[in-house]
Amino acid sequence: MLKVAGGFARSRSGSMMPLFFLSLVPLITVVGFSVDYTDAVQTRSDMQSALDAATLAITTLPATTTTAARQQALQDNFTANSGQGTATLVSFNVAADGTVTATTSASFAMPTDFMTIARINTVPVAVTSAVNKAPGLVQATFKIDKVSGYWNKTMTLYGTNFTATTAQKLMTASYVYAPYTYSYKVGGRSYSMTEPKGYGTTTISLVNGSTSTVVQTQTCSTAGSTSAFTNAPSGAILSAGQYDSNSGKTIYFQTTCATTNIPATGSGAVVDVSQMGQLYLQMDVPSGNPTVLKSNDPATSDRLYIGTSATVMPEVALGQIVDIFSAVPCGATGYQAWEDGGNPVPADVSNADFFYNVTGKCDFNQRPSLTALTQ
Repeated sequence: MLKVAGGFARSRSGSMMPLFFLSLVPLITVVGFSVDYTDAVQTRSDMQSALDAATLAITTLPATTTTAARQQALQDNFTANSGQGTATLVSFNVAADGTVTATTSASFAMPTDFMTIARINTVPVAVTSAVNKAPGLVQATFKIDKVSGYWNKTMTLYGTNFTATTAQKLMTASYVYAPYTYSYKVGGRSYSMTEPKGYGTTTISLVNGSTSTVVQTQTCSTAGSTSAFTNAPSGAILSAGQYDSNSGKTIYFQTTCATTNIPATGSGAVVDVSQMGQLYLQMDVPSGNPTVLKSNDPATSDRLYIGTSATVMPEVALGQIVDIFSAVPCGATGYQAWEDGGNPVPADVSNADFFYNVTGKCDFNQRPSLTALTQ
């Protein structure tokens, strides 16, 4: 055999084509394996993207969704995103505070084109994914602190359901100005002065479709005096004193506001936002300029103040859109206020007219923006 091979190699009269074709076999095999490998890498990348998208999608399903239904949704979303093979829900847990953790995997036996030469008909491709979903705002409780000004105004909380595209009213807080005029006498002559800041009555109602239910009211009462008030009750609003040039007297005003739930044993303005994918606040001031202010309008959101106390409330920067979900703290009370258009902004929060606080409750929420990939 060795003599035959040596003679074949030394031959100058025979054709070189057989040798050439023999040398092509390993070359074609290497190139073919490379093509199959490249296909496997691309398939894995496509599967990873599809599995990530599908895993994120199942975290937006209601917490009551069964494991079987969530598994089916995972597979359906995986396939819809061009994933090949089988997607598996490895785990899905909702903690007591509403935090969600989930892990998934997907596998696919990718058919080969060239590796079949080596009797390798399929190549296993596998990917995994994991997500963490933070608790989200599911309930907001509003309470009026104080509202003032000569202009009537209404603040409305709008929400857009996960399955809807049009925002609906969830709550309204309407203020009606009730001027107070103090009448007094000096030397037998009558004089009068109207309290300059202006206070009135505010009514908060929860809205469900076309039904509006009053759940909280705030009524303010004012008294006037020719001398400064002393021993004012807690929460009373005292004026610095207004000089009346007609009488030569300085007039002082004291305003007290009482907030009452309706019914008295009720919870007040508790708004369920668990089914809302979007939220925004709108202030309508018919006599103002502008007449409509919105938290999601970068041209008017700077008239909203958001802070951690009744006095520490930075003004929203011009050109910003406010995420109400983030503006309301979980398990704590946040403070907000509106400047209704009577004063130019930027300005200190003391110039604002519509003060209220809001307490948030957070739990499992279907909003997709709360979910982050961890693997």
